[in-house]
Amino acid sequence: MQFSKYQGAGNDFILIDQREHLWLRREDTSRIAHLCNRHFGIGADGLILLQAHPAYDFEMVYFNADGRESTLCGNGGRCIVAFAYQRGIRKKRYSFLAIDGPHEAELTVETSPGHFWVALHMRDVGPIAPWPSGDASGQAQAFVLDTGSPHYVRWVKALEDCDMVQEGRAVRYSAPFRAPGINVNLVEDSREGLRIRTYERGVEGETLACGTGVTAAALAWHARQNLPPGTYEVPVFTRGGALTVRFTALPSGYVDVWLCGPAVEVFQGEISGGLALK
Repeated sequence: MQFSKYQGAGNDFILIDQREHLWLRREDTSRIAHLCNRHFGIGADGLILLQAHPAYDFEMVYFNADGRESTLCGNGGRCIVAFAYQRGIRKKRYSFLAIDGPHEAELTVETSPGHFWVALHMRDVGPIAPWPSGDASGQAQAFVLDTGSPHYVRWVKALEDCDMVQEGRAVRYSAPFRAPGINVNLVEDSREGLRIRTYERGVEGETLACGTGVTAAALAWHARQNLPPGTYEVPVFTRGGALTVRFTALPSGYVDVWLCGPAVEVFQGEISGGLALK
């Protein structure tokens, strides 16, 4: 089975082109988990299938590292656009279908081979209400919102001193979120923008970046500051690199939301045991 490995701000994925061969089915949970295993497989935060679709440039099917099909992955969405370009779908603006509906993306080829800049159009998000955990000042410190995947976002001080796995598991397995699962983000303000760390469900650990989490943090930042309607651009710094979120804030919520950042081909390969299923 041929595959490519991509990363977006350190968030890494196995990409497989299924337009001509059916290599994997949605129910191949253990097989996909094995491929994502960093000791016994290729190793990745997730696996993504590029599939043909009659109404779009392609369809994106995303699986977490545990092998289960999951909700939208923002960095994965950006990486599959770069992969589609490398696999011959040569466009500057793409339209593709993901689990949460249609998406558009814009691609810029960068100077280094295999390096791309991809802006991904995310879903609209309604008004954001604080999660009940404010501090003594009355300013909201936590929010829960869905940017294609569900996210808990909380502001902290001394972000680098936090035990991200312990903090993440405490929220992810708490009563309100245990059954559906949720991604947990800790955020700190800085002069340059926002700094963020993320615990991802399905990976059940910290990842170097999370695109839908970065998007959630940028929108929650606007709500937390109680800023007026308008168009904003927020730099967000993950452990794996810098991303940017552009959006327009309205009284009714957030529209024209774009997640922007690098998508890089790491390597291509072939793994045994991947015979086509048709």
